[in-house]
Amino acid sequence: MKRLRGLNFGGWLSQIDAIAEKDPESFPGVDAHMERFIGRDDFLLQKQWGFNHVRLPVDAHHFFTDNDSPIEPRLKFVDRALEWAAEAGLRLILDLHECPGHDFAEAADVPVQKLFLEESYLRRTARIWAVLAERYSGRVHVLFEVLNEPVAPDAAVWNRVKDALFREIRRHAPLNPIVVGSNMWNWPSTYRELTPVEDDAVVYSFHFYEPLLFTHQNAPWIREPEIRTRRTYPADFGEGLTRKYGFVHSAGAWSRDRFFREIEPVAQFGRKYGAPVICNEFGVYAPVPVELQLRWLDDLLSVLRELGIGFTYWNYKNLDFGVVSRGEALHEKLPQYDNPERINYRALEVLRRY
Repeated sequence: MKRLRGLNFGGWLSQIDAIAEKDPESFPGVDAHMERFIGRDDFLLQKQWGFNHVRLPVDAHHFFTDNDSPIEPRLKFVDRALEWAAEAGLRLILDLHECPGHDFAEAADVPVQKLFLEESYLRRTARIWAVLAERYSGRVHVLFEVLNEPVAPDAAVWNRVKDALFREIRRHAPLNPIVVGSNMWNWPSTYRELTPVEDDAVVYSFHFYEPLLFTHQNAPWIREPEIRTRRTYPADFGEGLTRKYGFVHSAGAWSRDRFFREIEPVAQFGRKYGAPVICNEFGVYAPVPVELQLRWLDDLLSVLRELGIGFTYWNYKNLDFGVVSRGEALHEKLPQYDNPERINYRALEVLRRY
């Protein structure tokens, strides 16, 4: 498979509540938002910029009823996205961003999510994947991503769940590549406990926001007080930040060399099992000084290219990380968006270079 390079289309069919929270007075409602936020031209623009795929995060509760029946008027937006990607000559990763019993954004606050406690939630998620996989199995440009950023109490639990969901997708889509990530928000350090999938069309993914104390400094959705300190990069972050299940982020010194040491084992995992690897999310919170953002981005992308790993930047539009920022009052005066198009051209230049 050709090395994948692209952007996430988060905030369109997923995390819509986060979009609404930015400007509730002008939010048009869920369906109108889906109609307006992304269009055919956005897909064509990705191709024009030189990328070869998009990742499409989808939150199940917007597209399925409480008894897991498809909501056809909403699924038309997913249908449309797949058509527009094909028209633009792009591959598309259909990412189940949130599913019954699992919300990555709530993972830090919930002792154990229901997907990992109650078999009924695993069955519900499998039913949703059966619908999606069967509906889109004939689309050769589509890849299916099992679940975004799982946060299971231990690796054995996640390995069992991801194997069950993988099997269900494969049962309905015998040929499409399937994307699988590791536990604890898809962090690369958890690959040492990930069991491989016995399949000839699998892609392994991870997310990279380290050091989190730098990339998410002052991000309002992270509650730990350590995140409220302004940081630079490269730097030493001491003991780092301890979060769910004692998982530690950011500890020690971080630079390009550290990026390589953290990511190279994932590349080794892919080589060992003969599968491509992709970094499906990475980025820096928009208010961080842009020169520091660009330094971090250039270091990470150079490591990914050196290791032959694909990438999907988070995010194309808005959600505090966008290459494009429109209608985000909090970021209205940031210098990287000070142009009529509200495009961070400097970050885009770095992304296109790799």
